[in-house]
Amino acid sequence: MNTNLAYNTYTQNNIGIESPYKLIEMLYEGILRFNANIKRAIQDQDIEKRTYWVGRSSAVFTELLNSLDKEGGQIAYYLEGLYVYQLKLLSLANLNNDPKAIDEINMVVKGLLEAWREETSVAR
Repeated sequence: MNTNLAYNTYTQNNIGIESPYKLIEMLYEGILRFNANIKRAIQDQDIEKRTYWVGRSSAVFTELLNSLDKEGGQIAYYLEGLYVYQLKLLSLANLNNDPKAIDEINMVVKGLLEAWREETSVAR
């Protein structure tokens, strides 16, 4: 993953993130927060809020896609397919008002977050 691309963007905007590893962790956590808001909006039948939070979650997946380092090995290609599929699920959840699709995305993101934390604790 090209963590430096995303990290440089955020440090230029003075966000104050201590490492590019932390940024990826924050992006995964952001998806989970945004998805909780999507589920709440679905429950409340609030189309405007649902659409807003789907857009936010989609933007994070897009940022993750853009930060992939394709020269770093096959894992980048695996993650690319996974992120694209999550974007598709987000669109379907929005279209069909489907909280189960959000649950599926959350399960994947929680797994990615856990794996990322394990990997970066070794790398640091």
